[in-house]
Amino acid sequence: MKAIRRFTVRPVLPDTLRPLADLARNLRWSWHEPTRELFASLDPDGHADGDPVRVLGGIDAGRLAALAADEDFQGRLRAAAEDLDRYLHEPRWYQRQPGEPPASIAYFSPEFGVTDALPQYSGGLGILAGDHLKAASDLGVPLIGVGLLYRHGYFRQSLSRDGWQQEHYPVLDPGELPVTLLREPDGPPARVTLALPGGRSLHAHLWIAQVGRVPLLMLDSDVEENAPGEREVTDRLYGGGSEHRLLQEMLLGIGGVRAVRTWCRLTGTPAPEVFHTNEGHAGLLGLERIRELAGDGLDFDAALETVRAGTVFTTHTPVPAGIDRFDRALIARHLGEDGELPGLDVGRILALGDETPLGGEPGVFNMAAMGLRLAQRANGVSTLHGAVSRAMFAGLWPGFDGDEIPLTSITNGVHAPTWTAPEVARLGPDTDDRTLWELRRTLRERLVTDVRQRLRASWRQRGAAAAELGWTDTVLDPDVLTIGFARRVPSYKRLTLMLRDKDRLRALLLHPERPVQLVVAGKAHPADDGGKKLVQELVRFADDPRVRHRIVFLPDYGMAMARGLYPGCDVWLNNPLRPLEACGTSGMKAALNGCLNLSVLDGWWDEWFEPDFGWAIPTADGAAALDEDRRDDLEAAALYELIERRVAPRFYDRGPDGVPAGWTAMVRRTLTDLGPKVLADRMVREYVTRLYAPAAAAHRALGPAEARDLAAWKARVRGAWPKVSVDHVEVGDDLEDAELGATPALRVRVALGELTPDDVEVQVVTGRVDPDDRLLDPRTTVLKPAAGPDLEGRVPYAGALSLDRTGPFGCTVRVLPSHRLLAHPAEPGLVTLPSETGAAENGGVILR
Repeated sequence: MKAIRRFTVRPVLPDTLRPLADLARNLRWSWHEPTRELFASLDPDGHADGDPVRVLGGIDAGRLAALAADEDFQGRLRAAAEDLDRYLHEPRWYQRQPGEPPASIAYFSPEFGVTDALPQYSGGLGILAGDHLKAASDLGVPLIGVGLLYRHGYFRQSLSRDGWQQEHYPVLDPGELPVTLLREPDGPPARVTLALPGGRSLHAHLWIAQVGRVPLLMLDSDVEENAPGEREVTDRLYGGGSEHRLLQEMLLGIGGVRAVRTWCRLTGTPAPEVFHTNEGHAGLLGLERIRELAGDGLDFDAALETVRAGTVFTTHTPVPAGIDRFDRALIARHLGEDGELPGLDVGRILALGDETPLGGEPGVFNMAAMGLRLAQRANGVSTLHGAVSRAMFAGLWPGFDGDEIPLTSITNGVHAPTWTAPEVARLGPDTDDRTLWELRRTLRERLVTDVRQRLRASWRQRGAAAAELGWTDTVLDPDVLTIGFARRVPSYKRLTLMLRDKDRLRALLLHPERPVQLVVAGKAHPADDGGKKLVQELVRFADDPRVRHRIVFLPDYGMAMARGLYPGCDVWLNNPLRPLEACGTSGMKAALNGCLNLSVLDGWWDEWFEPDFGWAIPTADGAAALDEDRRDDLEAAALYELIERRVAPRFYDRGPDGVPAGWTAMVRRTLTDLGPKVLADRMVREYVTRLYAPAAAAHRALGPAEARDLAAWKARVRGAWPKVSVDHVEVGDDLEDAELGATPALRVRVALGELTPDDVEVQVVTGRVDPDDRLLDPRTTVLKPAAGPDLEGRVPYAGALSLDRTGPFGCTVRVLPSHRLLAHPAEPGLVTLPSETGAAENGGVILR
C-alpha cells in the first residue's frame, strides 16, 4: 500500500540536546567542519548523507537518552553551539567599515545552491548565489536572500541503457528540508498575494532557510488557497512554458519585494536600502517598488529615479539567447489593468523592456534590457564578460564607446570553506613537497573510490546485473593523472570537444608510460535534445571496454559529487567557445584544492591565467574561427598536444624521491597565489565597496523632492537635446609642426537650444588614432565657457590640448548632460558630437 499523504514527525529533544535543533536549522553546518563532524557522529552509517535535519529525524528515543547522558558529546555540543552564537552575533568585517554602509541589502536570485540538502539550483548561477550568501554571512554583510522554493527542485539525472539522459523529479517535502515556515504573530503562515488576469490570485507562503547570519526567503505557491494551476507555479526550476516562467518571475520579483517587507515587519530587520538583481529573472522587483512609491505620491518618472538609485543588476550571460524574453502582450495582460500592477501605465512598463535598441524584435519584452534600465549600477562577472556585455548592450547607450558604457565587472568568487577539502585547508606554508604530493594522492584515491561506487549505481539504474559489473572494481587508478570536466551541457561548453579525434584520445588514455584518466559529469537541460545527444556520445565512448577503465561519465552532477571531484582531480578542463563563458567558477573551486587548470582563455581564466597555475588552450582566430568544424578541429588538436607534451610529462617527471617537483611547485603556486584571488570573500567585499555602498548613498540622496527634480530635469534635457550641437571646433594656428608637449589652443562654439551651461558638460577627447581615425585609449578634459551666449545663442568654450603622446594624434569634442545625481555621464544615453562633414572646422581634428 502507498501512503496518501506524507509528513515528517520530529523528535522531542531533551533540554540538554535542544542546541542540536538550532545547529541543524542553520545552514552554516554546510561549510563548518566541526558541526558537520558532530552530526556525522550521530549517523555513523551515513544514511542521512550528512544532512543534520535527516539525522535528527532518524534518531530514536533511546539514542537521544544516551546522548543526553554522554558527557563527551555534551561537551562537543556546547562548544558547537557557543561557536555558532559567537559567529552570529560578534562584529565582523562589515561592522568595521567606515561611514554608513547599507543597513540591509536584498539579494534576489531564481536559484540558490547552498547545500545539496536544499536542492534549489541547476548550475553555476545558483551555486554563485549560494556562495554569495555564505561569504556575506562570514563578512557580516546584512544581506536578505530572496528566491523560490521549488517542490521538485531542478531534476535528478540518470541514463538509459543506450546512454540517453533521463530526468526524474522527486517531490521535496519542506518538512524534511532545513527550512522554517514564516508565521504571523498570531500563528497563521505569513503570505503574499499577487493578482492575476481574470480575477484570479496567486498566493505564496514564505519558507526561511538560515544561511549563517543571512536569511534566505523562499516563496512557495503550493498552498491550499491556490487553484491547481497556481499551486504549480513553483513546481520546478526552469520548467514550463512562457506564461509559467512569467508567473515564476512575477512571484520572485514582485512577490519577493512583498516577502521582504513581510520579513522586515515581523522581525524588525531594517528595510533594504539596496536591491540586487542576480540576472534578469527577478527584474520585476523594480516595477513593484515603483508601484509602492506611486502609492506614496510619486509619479512614475520620479519613482523610477528612486528605484534606479538603489538597484544593482548583475548579468551572467554573454549571449542574447541566454536572456529571458516574453511576448509584450503577455506582459501587458499580466501587469496591466486586469493584472498585478493596474496603477502603472502599461506603455511605460513595456518601454522598459523594449529590445529594439539592441537590434531585437519590437514585439518582445527583454528582461535584461528592463534590468539595466531599472538599475543605476550594473556589472558582468569577469573582466572579459564585462567587455562582452558592454558590446552586447551598447544599443542602450548610443554614441558611446564600449569602455564608457556604465556596466562594470566584478569577477565571481567561490566560498572556500564550502569547496576546499579540509585536509587542504589545514596545509601550512611550510608544507614540504612530499607531504603535498602524498595528500594529492590521498584525495585522488578517495575520488577513485567514490567514482567506482557511483558508476556501479549508474549501471544498475541502466539495467545491468551485479554479476556483470566486476570490471568497475578496477575503474580508474589512484596513481594516474586525473582530469576532471563537470558542468551544465549547453553546446557552447563543448562537452565532446575531447572526442574530436577519438583515436588520439584513446592513445592518451592508454599511453604505456604516461596514461591519463578522465572523470566527466554534466546535465543537459530537459528540453535540450542537442545537449542530450552530446551526453549520449560521451557515454557511448566511455562504455567502450577498451577505455572504460580510463574514462567515466557520472550522472546526476550536483554539490555532493562536486565536493569530492574538485579535490580529487589533478587537472580541471574547461573548453568553451570563447568568449561565451561568463566566468566559469568550477575551475576556481578546483584551484582552491591545488588542482591545476587547463582551459581556454575565457571568463576568469582570461584575466588570472599564469603558466604557474596551469595551461591555456589556444583558440582559433581569423577565418578558422568562422568555420565551426575547422575551429573545433584546431582547438581539439591543441588540447591533445598540451596534454601529451606538457601536462602529462610534468605530472610523471619524478625525482629520486618519487615526487614530481615541477608539478608540486605549480600546485603550491596555485594554492598560495591564485587561491586568494578566487575567493567569494573578495567578490562580496567588491560588491559592498564598489556597488552596494554607492547605491545606498545614491538612494539616501534621492528623497521625494530630489527624485521629482531629477526626473523633471531628465525630461527637460531629453526634450531639448535635438537642438544641442557643436557648431565650430578650432585647434591652434598651425598644427603641421606639432611637437610633444605643445598645448595648442582649442576654441569651440556649442548651441544649447533651451538648455544652459549648467545642464551640460563639454569635453575634449584626445588620444592616438588608428588607420580609421578611431581614438585609442582616449582621455577627456572638461572645457569651460569662455563667455556668455552670442547673438545666435551659441556658447563659446575654450581650453588647450595637451599633446602628451607622439605619433598619429587626434581629438574631438562632445557634449553630455551633466547633473550632480548622475552616477555616470553616460547614464541618460545622450551625447552630441561634431558633424563629420568638416573635420578641420566642424569635426574632430587629426594630427599626422
